[in-house]
Amino acid sequence: MSLQLKEKVALVTGAGNGLGRTHALELARHGACVVVNDINAAAHAVAAEIKQSGGTALSVVGDVSRPEDVQAMVNQVIDQFGRIDILVNNAGVLRDKTFEKMSSEDFRLVFEVHVMGAVHMTKAVWPQMKKQGYGRVVLTTSSSGLYGNFGQANYSAAKMALVGLMKTLGQEGAKYDIRVNCLAPTALTAMTAGLLPPEAVDVFTPERVSVALLALVREQAPTQMIMLAGGGGFECAHITMTRGIYLKDEDDPAEALCQRIEHVQDTSGQILPETGWAQSQFELAKALT
Repeated sequence: MSLQLKEKVALVTGAGNGLGRTHALELARHGACVVVNDINAAAHAVAAEIKQSGGTALSVVGDVSRPEDVQAMVNQVIDQFGRIDILVNNAGVLRDKTFEKMSSEDFRLVFEVHVMGAVHMTKAVWPQMKKQGYGRVVLTTSSSGLYGNFGQANYSAAKMALVGLMKTLGQEGAKYDIRVNCLAPTALTAMTAGLLPPEAVDVFTPERVSVALLALVREQAPTQMIMLAGGGGFECAHITMTRGIYLKDEDDPAEALCQRIEHVQDTSGQILPETGWAQSQFELAKALT
């Protein structure tokens, strides 16, 4: 099946180097018109690289954590191309420390770039995608957010926040064919230097992650999917709900719950909720049966 990216307009944030650069190059290689964003002139170099290879590219310098920068970038893209089909929220920073030693400033900075940066970017492109009845948005999450990682409380919290954002935007954008997904990459980049062993260098290349990105932005893309990708491996993560238990007329419900906590944790027959209402609906059904 063709990826059907020819002449689609794709904006990639944090694309001056690392994974964002590879995303931009792969999108261009498959025919997309690529808008390369970064906070410095590195964006110009990547755009020039795409043009030298015969592709179409525009570089836009701006800070995704600044709404005024974001709106100016999106206005420039729409003025030049008349539409925007794909948004890849890739820009990010790390400020790793144990939670006890982490400053509030470092916690806030990571949220401002990862979460609010994605919010500003997506909010700026949303009206255009809604107007044209088409859009593909990718938010970059992480296994650190899904499962936690020592010394990354700020990063983990931000990356899990993006999953919740993706789930809601996927529902709100459905009738306009705006499909929203999350990508959790494993790749050796400037952000991950020193975090993976030497033998990982040849395995976890950015190019192997961008394969997953292409699958998430094509015309027949899924929506509300959390795709994990790294080293040629591709997986899907789900936030599930166990069948749990129901307590009724216990003299001490808290004591009863403690005694049956293993049953609450039992994953057999677990459920994959479609919306946040599933919990209340499931629990009401228990109470009424």
